[in-house]
Amino acid sequence: MPETTPTGLTGLAFGGDYNPEQWPESVWREDMALMREAGVTMVSVGIFSWALLEPSPGTHDFGWLDRVMDLLHENGIRADLGTPTVAPPAWFYRAHPDALPVTAEGVRYAFGSRGAICHSNTAYREASAAITEQLARRYAEHPALAMWHVHNEYGVPVSACYCDSCATHFRVWLRAAYGSVEAVNEAWGTAFWGQRYGSIEEIEPPRVTPTVGNPAQALDYRRFADATLRENFVRERDILHRLAPGTPVTTNFMTALSQCDSLDYWAWGREVDLVTNDHYLITDGRRTHVNLAMAADLTRSVAGGAPWLLLEHSTSGVNWQPRNPAKAPGQMARNSLAHVARGSEGALFFQWRQSRSGAEKFHSAMLPHAGTDSRVWSEVVELGASVSELASLKSTRTVADVAMLWDWHSWWAQSLQWRPSEDHDARERADTFYEALYDRHLTVDFAHPEADLSAYPLVVVPALYLATEAAALNLKEYVAQGGTLLVSYFSGIVDEHDAVHPGPCPGALRDVLGLTVEEFSPLLDGRSVRITGPDGAELTGDVWTEFVVPRGAETVWTYADGLAAGRPAVTRHRIGDGTAWYVSTRLTARDLDTLVAGACADAGVTERPELPRDVEVVTRRGDTGTFVFAINHTESEAKVPLDAHGTELLTGERAAGRLAVPAGAVRVVRLDG
Repeated sequence: MPETTPTGLTGLAFGGDYNPEQWPESVWREDMALMREAGVTMVSVGIFSWALLEPSPGTHDFGWLDRVMDLLHENGIRADLGTPTVAPPAWFYRAHPDALPVTAEGVRYAFGSRGAICHSNTAYREASAAITEQLARRYAEHPALAMWHVHNEYGVPVSACYCDSCATHFRVWLRAAYGSVEAVNEAWGTAFWGQRYGSIEEIEPPRVTPTVGNPAQALDYRRFADATLRENFVRERDILHRLAPGTPVTTNFMTALSQCDSLDYWAWGREVDLVTNDHYLITDGRRTHVNLAMAADLTRSVAGGAPWLLLEHSTSGVNWQPRNPAKAPGQMARNSLAHVARGSEGALFFQWRQSRSGAEKFHSAMLPHAGTDSRVWSEVVELGASVSELASLKSTRTVADVAMLWDWHSWWAQSLQWRPSEDHDARERADTFYEALYDRHLTVDFAHPEADLSAYPLVVVPALYLATEAAALNLKEYVAQGGTLLVSYFSGIVDEHDAVHPGPCPGALRDVLGLTVEEFSPLLDGRSVRITGPDGAELTGDVWTEFVVPRGAETVWTYADGLAAGRPAVTRHRIGDGTAWYVSTRLTARDLDTLVAGACADAGVTERPELPRDVEVVTRRGDTGTFVFAINHTESEAKVPLDAHGTELLTGERAAGRLAVPAGAVRVVRLDG
């Protein structure tokens, strides 16, 4: 069996993408010396180098990569070696122009970027397998090799192709999934609008139509596209497993970026030896550290709670957003160690040396254009030393307090056209519910709706539009056995084929919630409603209301105005030994806090009122001890209570009772015992 962590690393990984092919060889030895100065332990190499490794069909040049790998080994730096299949060479596309993907509008993309691939194309599949085999045979025994890095950020920027090759492949996928055209017609509800098919051969990809097409077909096509990318990963992975047994194989995910939601990472997480993730701050005015925590928690959950690895993030600004501010002093370390707190076995960046040419020349790097006489470089060196000091927490696991359900298939279904309100954004609800939990200083595990939830006193369901019968039964059993559930509106509505569950909404969840919904009543733009509680308190909802009818649930909060005035807005249902809460309108994170407090009280979740807002306290635990991370995102010193004595690993100071965390700083305490 392959390892599940990079081989040859005794501590945490620190480094980044290394692209020596962009620089003359005279620079390489300087890179090695500076990497040692910065404490680099591993770099990713070869990810975009297919054109150099195979400059013409069947002709290979590995000499430059041999020299790079040898230099890394000589300098004690491990290699995360990429298969370069995200960027086929120009000669490949000249010979196989049909390997370029086609949009739903029928436009074929051109060569000149990255990831422009039809993953159903036979020539691409054969060529990518061939270059992967060449690399495996050459470097399987190289002493610098720590792990394999297949492709790069699957699904970015093209997650689906709509060409004729994909149409043929889609029909193969449908036969395997359904067995017959009759089963497809039934699942897709093709009796509507006369869409019935006489044979699977008549089925095409969901290309552009005059008005909205079949939503079930569009949903299945997203599943097919995801499965097709995964097939290609598995093909490369199996070659590497066969030729380089014992070396872990991964590919870099992008789990919590809403712009990169085309993959079902629950399924992908089962195929990699080590879950790795890329995360970049979306600097749109929101609290970026909250999304960072969410991404780290989600990545750890995709890994099944096991340690994972942050394979890319930025030292400072990026280059692809409308506005790309620099990170504040200390923010790079704070971001990096926040990922480590939530389970990462290190922190790597894109990239080592900032590029002079190409599309990403303004993307920050460990070694910036400003050189070693720069703030970024000084912080990189300091962070490298800090990561080295944390070697003892390797293989420990992050301790979670509560769980949140997350299902990419539900996101895909929810994003289809013609829903009751375009203002309802399922991902926004997930972000907001997570923020409410974060602000109560709760560490979150994410879970698939059909997963075992028995370990969690509280499970939050921010937006589960698509809920299978199995998921519904799972949630009902969870509550009946003593769990506490908090569910947001427009959940449980459709099955796995985007067909409305029989009977009143919320369909699959009406029994566990103890209510029905007669009608959705979305609000017009800019409108809001007041909801009042039993003590006269008042909250404000917007975007969405519903006509809720209790069927065993008690009313906790009531609509004070709007079309649903006098009807329940928030309910609570006792079932078995547990409780299920339902919120039928959109609340801000601050207003949600009131309801989260009630659900936490039902669940017996420990409160942490003494912790300031934007100060994270996260625990990792394992055979080497218990480690408490305190991360201060504020501009003032924070006092964090400690339940035991310990040693702060970054300063060497003893800590007892209360831990002082300077503004913008991180402290990591290894508890005694």
